[in-house]
This record gives sequence, C-alpha cells and structure tokens, in this order.
Amino acid sequence: MSHRSTGFAVVAVIYAVAGLVGWTIGFSYPLITFYADIGATIVVFVASMIVGNASVYDPYWSVAPAVITMAWLGDAGARQIAVLVLMLAWAIRLTANWAMSWRGLGHEDWRYTRLRGQRVPFWLVNLVGIQLVPTLVVFAALLPVWPAMTVTGRPWNWLDVVAVVVTAGAVVLEATADRQMHRFTREPANRGRIIDRGLWRHSRHPNYLGEIMFWWGMWLFGLAAAPGWWWTVAGPIAVVLLFRYVSIPMMDRRSLERRPGYAEHMRRVPALLPVPFSS
Repeated sequence: MSHRSTGFAVVAVIYAVAGLVGWTIGFSYPLITFYADIGATIVVFVASMIVGNASVYDPYWSVAPAVITMAWLGDAGARQIAVLVLMLAWAIRLTANWAMSWRGLGHEDWRYTRLRGQRVPFWLVNLVGIQLVPTLVVFAALLPVWPAMTVTGRPWNWLDVVAVVVTAGAVVLEATADRQMHRFTREPANRGRIIDRGLWRHSRHPNYLGEIMFWWGMWLFGLAAAPGWWWTVAGPIAVVLLFRYVSIPMMDRRSLERRPGYAEHMRRVPALLPVPFSS
C-alpha cells in the first residue's frame, strides 16, 4: 500500500503541474486548447521519463477531456449540463478503473514494457506512440464538444436525446464490462481461462465498444448544437481506427500467447459488435 500511495502522490503532483501549464496557456478556443493539451502532455512525458514509468500517462486519457470540457462550459443550458454530467461520469469511472489496477511506480503497462528494447529509442516511442498520438486522437474526438458547450442558438432537440441514450449507454456498457472482468479475474479457478460470460460472451472487447460509443455520443451532441460542425466526425472515426488497428490486435496477440484456445474463441466471438451486427 505504501508503494501505491507514493505512486499516486507522484502522479497527483505531475498532473497538478501539467494542469497548471495547460491553464497558463489557456482554453479560450479550440486552437489554444490544443496548445494547452500538448503542453500538458509534454509535462507528463518528461515526468514519465524521470520516474521511468510510461504508465504515468494512462489516466491522462480520462482526466484531460473532463478538464477541457469544464473549461469550455459557457451558458449552462440543458445540453451543456447533459454533456458535462456524462463526461464527468465517464471520466470518474475510467480513472477509477485505472487506479484499481495500477500498483504504483514499479508497475508499468505490459504494452509499454514490450516496446522497450526495440530498435527505436524508447523515449521516442514513449513521446510519440504512447503519449502524443492518444492525446491527438482524444483531442480530435473532443472537438464536437466545443460547439456542444458553447453554441446556444439551437434548443434541445431529438438529436440530443439520441446523444444521451448513446453516451449514457456507453458508460453503462463500459462499467458493466469492467465489473464482469474484475469479478472473473478474482476467482482463482479462472486463472489462465478466457472470459466468456456476460457481455464478454458476445464481444471480445465490450469495454472498447463502450469507449467507441461514448465518443460517437459526444459527436451527436456537437451535431445537435451546430450541424455545420459535422466534419468533427473525424474524431470518433480516429477513435475507431485506434482501437480497431492498434489496441484490439495487441490485446488479441497477448491472449493468443497466454491462453490456450483463444484462437477458437476469436473465431466464435467477434472483436466488437455482437452477432448479428458484426460481419
């Protein structure tokens, strides 16, 4: 527990400094926010190199969007309150899920440890692949939140209702998938086994599906507020590509190495969308 407490204290200080840098740069409009987001990421990167643990960046995925959304809040109408509440619910749940699994500064995500010792210097892999790319993807996904939080000319409409259903459903889906996974892994008899119960019976990565749904819901809020911002659909598309071509293949390769029968499991259970929605 002392190692965990020390690790969380260090992370808290790092993120306080990163937040101060971001706030100094400002959040007045998206371009300035982009600079602030990059500046905060650089702070986290430097700190991760000092402490020798790239997992210091992991909570940034869920912490930064909530901070940016609150900074963008203008007049608090129904749409703005809905976006803020759903964003905070998503951020708190995802950050808490990271905190439950992180064991301190001596614990680095297995994906990062695999990247050490490659031909490319790890500092470059850490800066670009582990930190800057996710920051850019999440910032792109956040762009529709700007009109949702600042444009007040269009009243609450049916598209907002759809956005609430999709986004709230995504948070519930992620929370349920994580709870089922934690319950499964706590049982000693399941060590080395493949989870095939609950949501995991119908999708190999229901938590990733929920994450993708969340950002599509945020795009719907932006579309409801300002249809001219439809082009921000590039954000949720980038999230889909990140999970589909990076996160899911890495997780599947690891499971193939560690769990007998996972190849058959992959043939039976689709990666994201449950049958009959998955091709």
